[in-house]
Order: sequence, then structure tokens, then C-alpha cells
Amino acid sequence: MSDSAYKVETTSRLAQWRIDNLASCTYRKSDPFKIGKWNWHLSVEKNKVLFVKLYPEISNLTRENPPIASFVIRVVCSVGDRNTLTHPEITDKQLKSNDDFVWQIEVPLTGKFIIDVEFLDLKTASPDGGEPCSIWAEGFGKKQSNATALASLGRMLTESIHTDIRINASDGSIGAHRAVLAARSPVFESMFAHDLKEKELSTINISDMSIEACQAFLNYIYGIIQHEEFLVHRLALLRAADKYDVADLKEACHESLLEDIDAKNVLERLQSASLYQLPKLKTCCMRYLVKFGKIFDIRDDFNAFMHCADRDLIAEVFHEVLNAWKGF
Repeated sequence: MSDSAYKVETTSRLAQWRIDNLASCTYRKSDPFKIGKWNWHLSVEKNKVLFVKLYPEISNLTRENPPIASFVIRVVCSVGDRNTLTHPEITDKQLKSNDDFVWQIEVPLTGKFIIDVEFLDLKTASPDGGEPCSIWAEGFGKKQSNATALASLGRMLTESIHTDIRINASDGSIGAHRAVLAARSPVFESMFAHDLKEKELSTINISDMSIEACQAFLNYIYGIIQHEEFLVHRLALLRAADKYDVADLKEACHESLLEDIDAKNVLERLQSASLYQLPKLKTCCMRYLVKFGKIFDIRDDFNAFMHCADRDLIAEVFHEVLNAWKGF
């Protein structure tokens, strides 16, 4: 049996293991694959029924910080109508050994099939005994700002201390500081350096942003944005980062959008990746749709996408589909 028979393909939160013709009385264990902090294994055992297991690789990390996982696992027949068996969603289940999650499937499976695992969240126990912490939320503040150093700067925004310019959003306005905006954005710096209307009137019109999204944009610039606020406004922040050339915000949005691609958002994110030239996001969306076969699960949405998306982007999708077909 070739090495590829044990390989699990992964993207940000999705893992797929392709199984070819599993004979009776057979046990097979996948190669390790990494999702989050842990290496994982899938295993299948076929006797009278099929047993599917998901578990983390035994290591010091697993012993000291076993994952608390939320996920959806499916078995997809990869021929014909792609019939799918779906296990009820698993929520906040701690996995330490290969016996902690076992799925017994009594429906007979023949031919090729895919084991598809979509990780919804991974948590670790809090060291102080509090609520478990998601690994995909931790570290956000550390990466974006030093809270202590930026506390005074944040107060300048939240308490409107000596503001000298107004930002007019679509449904409200916020006071800000030219020096801070100019230091964070070369576009704002150019506005204030030349005799433009923004400098003369002490206002900047951002009519394509709501007041909430605009506040989130300024909160990021001043270093006081909260993680949930960032997640809610990611696409608006991406648009603003591109428009005002805030490179670190654009990259933060890019990396965040990679983390939770699913069937509901993949087409919107693919269009954003194309519009804002985000190569990693485009590649991940293409893989999710084509290599992982999710294009079959969103036929209606994809048909609507075909009528409104950029022609060049549609051509790229079809090119990926054709390449995938050549591989079968």
C-alpha cells in the first residue's frame, strides 16, 4: 500500500482522509496531521461494523494540555451521489487517548470514501481552574499591541482628549488625532501633508463604513480593539486597511480569515481574496472548494456566485476544477 493511503490532507480547520476499498477485518491508522497545537490521528477498523476514531498523538503536550475539541465528523462516499453520514456535533470533549472518541457505523460502506473532520474549536484547560480557553483566540492582544504602553493612547480616543479631526462614517462621526492617523497610515499622512479638503476642513469622510466598523478601525489604530470586535468587523477592516494602506491590519485580517473557512463563508472570502490580492486566502478557499469537494455541498450558492463574480476569478475556479479532475 502506498504512503498516500495514510496521508491526511488538511487546511486551517479541516482534515480529510481518503480511504480506498477497505477490506473486511482491516485496521488502518493515518499518518499524524497537525491541527492547532496537536498532532492527530484518525483510525478505521472494519469488522462487522466500521469503527472510526479521532485522537491526539501521545506526547508531553497531550498529557499536560489535552485538547478540548468541538468538531463535526462525516463519512462521504467519494463516488456516485456522494452520500454523506454525519455524526452529531461534538462539543467541548476532552480527548486524551484513542478511546475517547469512537464512532460506530453500521451502514455498509463499499468502495472509496472520505473521512471529513471539521474542527469548530480547540480549547485547553485554564491553569487557574477557570473556563477553558480557545487556542484560536489566545495571543491576539499580545500580537497586536502592548496593552500597558498603549493605555494612554487608547484613553485619547475613548475620552476624546484633544481631538483635532472628525471621522464621518455613514451613520455618525468620531473624534480622532491627526498625528496618530498619520503615523499609522501613509494615506492619512499624505492627506494632512498637502492642502487637501481633509486638512482644511479637519474632517475625513468614510461613507462606506458604518459607525461601528469605523470605531473598530480606529480602535485597531489606537491599539485597543477587542478580539470579538475584530472578528465581527474583519471584512470591513480589511477594506479599510487596503484603502488606507494599513499593512499590519490587512495582514491580521488575512491571517484571521484563513482560520475559520466554512461552507457559509468560503465564496465571500474567495471574492475578498481576489479583490484585495490575498494569495494564501485564495489558495485555501480554492482547496476547500475543489480539493476537499465542498463545491458539491453549496451548489445553489455556487450557481449564484457564477452569475455575479469576476470573470477572471470564475475562470480560475474552473481551472482548479479541471486540474482536480485530471488527478482522478
